[in-house]
Amino acid sequence: MDIDDILAEVSGDALSPETHDLQDLTRATNTASRVQIEVVEEQVGNIEPKTNFRLIIIQTELERFKFLVRSFLRTRIAKIDKYALYLLTKPAQSARLSPSELQYASSHQALLEAHYRSSFLSQFPVSLQRLDDTAGGISMIEQPDVDKAVFVRALRDVEEPIVVDGTDIDFEMRRGDVYVVRWSAVRDVVMNGAAELI
Repeated sequence: MDIDDILAEVSGDALSPETHDLQDLTRATNTASRVQIEVVEEQVGNIEPKTNFRLIIIQTELERFKFLVRSFLRTRIAKIDKYALYLLTKPAQSARLSPSELQYASSHQALLEAHYRSSFLSQFPVSLQRLDDTAGGISMIEQPDVDKAVFVRALRDVEEPIVVDGTDIDFEMRRGDVYVVRWSAVRDVVMNGAAELI
């Protein structure tokens, strides 16, 4: 079992959107890790060279897998840190966070606001102390860049062509193909489960 098997179990049509979250991925990875560790423990008893080589391969794969999960979690936490106020002020975005992530984002934002107030915001006039101010048509809330390029893999054929706004580019997504394209162009395809970010 490798990372592709685990992601196949967690993603796709089998799960409803309510259960398709970080906790499901974490549970699946923990289960896969336990299985791999059990295999390693079984193989430790056999010191036969052929088995020992197999054990080394399994341990290497297990370490690679743990690295990928840690990297995924670090990236997710970094994004929560960067866009905490945006995630907390948009109900549709808050719904995508697990309860522990929502609690983390709330705590992080509260600490950040307290730090800003004690450091410099208290020196400003009251009308300029809000971190979520939208006066003058400019929002103070940092939002993700939807025109940023992402890597996406098609999980099934997409019937309608994908159109990249602002360009004359359109293309059809076929199952298994990998594309580098603007998030805004493929957001709906990813959200309906026809493709996944990689």
